[in-house]
Amino acid sequence: MNTYNVTLKYEDRKVGSEGRTIKVDASSISGAIGKATRDFVKGLDRKQRFDANKGLRIEAVRVTADKEEVTASAATAGSE
Repeated sequence: MNTYNVTLKYEDRKVGSEGRTIKVDASSISGAIGKATRDFVKGLDRKQRFDANKGLRIEAVRVTADKEEVTASAATAGSE
């Protein structure tokens, strides 16, 4: 399983741009987008869903460990 940060944004009629970032565990990026979208839409009321249906912007990024931590662990493993 991979971890993804999925950001969902839409234009609300009263507030303007509104959205949320959801951290999701999934095997693929399409699965992560599906899970995050279902979770996001459950939290909206009727008018917000209508606004989100007009245009929902989705950004998905795979979360990886910091390269410094990986390098440090590899250096200690090599010295043993």
